[in-house]
Amino acid sequence: MIDVKKELLERFLRYAAVTSQSDPKAKVVPSTPGQRTLAELLAKELDGLGLVDIAVSEYSVVTAHLPSNLPAGSKAPKVGWCAHLDTVDAGLSPEVHPQVIHNYQGGDICLNKEKDLWLRVSEHPEVERYKGDDLVVSDGTSVLGADNKSAIANIMTALHVIQEEKRPHGDIWVAFVPDEEIGLMGSKKIDFTKFPVDFAYTIDSCELGEIVWQTFNAGSAKLEIQGVTAHPMSSKGVLVNPILAAHDFMGMLDRTQTPECTAGTEGFVWVNGISGGPSRCSVSLKIRDHNLEGYKAKKALIAAAVEYLKVRYPRAKFALSFEDVYGNIADAIKPENSACVDLLREAMAIEGVKPINLAMRGGTDGSFISTQGIPTPNYFTGAHNFHSSCEFMPMSSWVKSLAVTLRLVALTAEAK
Repeated sequence: MIDVKKELLERFLRYAAVTSQSDPKAKVVPSTPGQRTLAELLAKELDGLGLVDIAVSEYSVVTAHLPSNLPAGSKAPKVGWCAHLDTVDAGLSPEVHPQVIHNYQGGDICLNKEKDLWLRVSEHPEVERYKGDDLVVSDGTSVLGADNKSAIANIMTALHVIQEEKRPHGDIWVAFVPDEEIGLMGSKKIDFTKFPVDFAYTIDSCELGEIVWQTFNAGSAKLEIQGVTAHPMSSKGVLVNPILAAHDFMGMLDRTQTPECTAGTEGFVWVNGISGGPSRCSVSLKIRDHNLEGYKAKKALIAAAVEYLKVRYPRAKFALSFEDVYGNIADAIKPENSACVDLLREAMAIEGVKPINLAMRGGTDGSFISTQGIPTPNYFTGAHNFHSSCEFMPMSSWVKSLAVTLRLVALTAEAK
């Protein structure tokens, strides 16, 4: 019998030792070489676990197949699991040094005595829910990387258990992808002929019980403004200030629909960058809405504002571009393919996990994969405080996440 708690931790420590922070400034996928290193390590381990059709693409997307061991004629669905190789650039060290707090007894946790870095209960009271548990934490100089290396360890341990214990299973595919943290860039490079599943799962949510099948529709916009320069002594009727035009543009946006004014499933338009000078100015925006029609309406509002600017500043030049980044998982779930969510709920119920239905104000790799006709809900890793030096992983929640993974394998194998 495999000691799954021990194996989860051993695998995580091995994967965390590979520095794989993604770089939002890079123009290539993967954005950092460590992600390639981790991809090749996983491919080798998948081979050792007996998977077939293992491939590492030029983009460091790892795909592999565990063929069904069910009797011929089985109607079990083909199921996939996806996790990402990168850790987030949160302005901290890219090097991750995990440590384990055994039998946590409550109170503040000193993460780094030398640098006097702490996980304070006053700031993170949720940690005291895990008294008596073993906690995996960082050394305070970096994120922990449970997002998403705990999920990689989960999937790899599940595959080992299935193979070692000869558990019944249908066709299973896995995909490990780079650069999720910088716009789901890796999932957009999946060769779906090598991931031919009926539905899939990501394990990229936080605390015990979180289940996500609703995410934002997400996009970005960029407005480039070219003005007309002139010396102040002769600028009347000549000068067109692109910075003032950008100011007018931002003033036409709805100030009640910004990140700081919205919550839950409310969407927003976020002006997240502006740069310029006397002749040119650019404005970048993020557009988010759970409702597809609301998302389209926000794009239309931006476009209409630019049309008004063209009238107000006839001698300026305006170039507006949009990019759709990912979609709402819910839009891909139909009555005929909703089994992916139903099975997840059933697996959690059997394992005694109370679901926390979360309409995520963000996205996962599943948000893009779902747009390709593969509904891909997301469930909990068990960790808290993603993207923070105070990220921590309670071992009991992690083991429960693995139990849900294994239960999903069993339930899909029993499908009629």
